[in-house]
Amino acid sequence: MNYGNLMVLLLVSALSGCATQGSLDNIRNDIDSMKSRLFTMDRDLSAVREESKVSVGSVEKGFKTDVAAVRKMSADIQASIDSTKSEMQALNGKLDDTTLALKKPAEDLARYREDADKRIMALEERILKLQAQLDLLSTKVTEIAKAKKEEPPSPPDALYLKGLEVLKAGDAVAARELFTKFLEQNPKHDLAANAQYWIGETYYSEKNFESAILSYQDVIKNYPGKDKVVAAMLKQAMAFNEITDVKSARFVLKKLIEGFPKSEEAARAKDMLNEIK
Repeated sequence: MNYGNLMVLLLVSALSGCATQGSLDNIRNDIDSMKSRLFTMDRDLSAVREESKVSVGSVEKGFKTDVAAVRKMSADIQASIDSTKSEMQALNGKLDDTTLALKKPAEDLARYREDADKRIMALEERILKLQAQLDLLSTKVTEIAKAKKEEPPSPPDALYLKGLEVLKAGDAVAARELFTKFLEQNPKHDLAANAQYWIGETYYSEKNFESAILSYQDVIKNYPGKDKVVAAMLKQAMAFNEITDVKSARFVLKKLIEGFPKSEEAARAKDMLNEIK
């Protein structure tokens, strides 16, 4: 009940004459109590209003602070997004560069493989040609070996004469091989001493005088009584003289003159003795 209604009620009670003095006092007390309560309520309401203002201000301040924080966070997030976009663009650029870099070796590898394939094919073709030539050569060698096997053996004189022919043509090495082969096959042949002499001549023609001296010595030692012994002694003395072994040369010449005084070689030996005094 508000204050106006209470006043109306008191007035009605007074006019009706029903109210006593005690009731009036009670009413007055109630009115004072009501006033006190109203005052208290007004004071509390003012306090509540003031507190509300403070609370609203605090809330508003807090809200502004939160809004500023949210705005700052939004700005940071946007900056992070922009930075991420930049990094993505950089990564995309690197990815493109890497793709191109990977593509180039792949193209080089493809060209290398193509070139290698061509080279392998060329080598295979060469191998086939060489194999064909080798097969042909092998066939010819087989045919020659077969024909040679079927040929009748040549007489010893033929090998000796071939050696003389080759030596006359100036091929001392080939001639020496033929005479050596002749001696190996015919050590007791009548022409063996001659073959050994001509071996000494091949060395002499090459100015290999030491080997010539040894070959002539084989004639003198192994074939005594043969015609070529005297010729071998004369040429041996000449070979000693070529290597400036005058003492040995004179010794051989004297032996030749004493052993074969009537030979043509003895006359030449005398002339040499006079020359190499």
